[in-house]
Amino acid sequence: MKHLTVMIKPASSLCDMHCSYCFYNDVAASRHKASLGLMSRETAAAMLKNIFCELEPGDHITFAFQGGEPGLAGLEFFSYFADEAKKLASPAVKIHYAFQTNGLMIDEDWCRFFKAYKFLIGLSLDGDAALHNRNRRDNQGKGTFGAVMKAKRLLDRFKVDYNILCVLTSENARRAHKIWDFILREEIRYIQFIPCLEPLDGQAPTALTSEKFYRFYSDIFLRWKKEADKGNLVVVRLFEDLAALLLAGRPVTCGLSGGCKPQIIVEADGLVYPCDFYVLDKYLAGDLTKHTVREIFDALVKSTFLEESRQMRTYPHPQCMDCSHNSWCRGGCKRMAQAVYGEKCGMRLFLDEHLNELLSIYRRCM
Repeated sequence: MKHLTVMIKPASSLCDMHCSYCFYNDVAASRHKASLGLMSRETAAAMLKNIFCELEPGDHITFAFQGGEPGLAGLEFFSYFADEAKKLASPAVKIHYAFQTNGLMIDEDWCRFFKAYKFLIGLSLDGDAALHNRNRRDNQGKGTFGAVMKAKRLLDRFKVDYNILCVLTSENARRAHKIWDFILREEIRYIQFIPCLEPLDGQAPTALTSEKFYRFYSDIFLRWKKEADKGNLVVVRLFEDLAALLLAGRPVTCGLSGGCKPQIIVEADGLVYPCDFYVLDKYLAGDLTKHTVREIFDALVKSTFLEESRQMRTYPHPQCMDCSHNSWCRGGCKRMAQAVYGEKCGMRLFLDEHLNELLSIYRRCM
């Protein structure tokens, strides 16, 4: 049984917002062509054909849509995509959908569609209005908190499954108490904090540092533990992933246990890249409209990108040498080196202080 995930960018780097820290805008700007426009139905159909021809009864396939803002491809495109996938899939192949969005386009029609096809939505929301509007503005420079909260209310009303995605900047990392109060007030059940990264070539004032990563998660952990002790287990993605990895031996987040693994990231023209952080010309791995998913995967395994990752794991960061977590962490994700690991590894500081208690809580809840 195979569990395959294909991440698709149907609107390339196009977006109806102008977030100050957008990592994909930075990635796109580093390519020969920043935006590849909107994915056509012809591209989608060819891509789906080359995926489903390799799947067998009992296999699972997850289509995860990201951007830019994937909603710009239009509801009609996604309806076509889901219908075409259903036609091509064997009844014994299980199809899953995920969709990461800024929420500006979400209305009742979108919610009905998401519910019908059981989409899992990742809704970007950086906390309360002051925290969110600091960096997440529309193309006219206006804050988007009100529009995102409206989308959240609609998802709740239509009972669409969703997670909150909060970008952890150098600024809001100092506001753990405000973010946690917001989580409880809005009855958020699942949240992922995404480290704000430095540009590929340069620095940014919003970028997270490893020290702030540690301080934020240490503060959040104490508040999370207090709620867990009362029977209110809010799912914080990092905590959940650590428990899955260390208690069940199930790696979830790429990079958490060191090294890079082959991923299938598809741009709007069908071209494939090995990592969402490195959708760059030099790492082009193939064309999913012309090659089967197995051929693409074989190319990814042999790619320059993975070879670079293997070499990096051979020579870990100096601070890894005497770290008690190095046997499974192995230096973590290379793109997050400064934001999470850094010179004074924020992950190590957090794990040394809180890991045993975190795992104890999960053992109790399992």
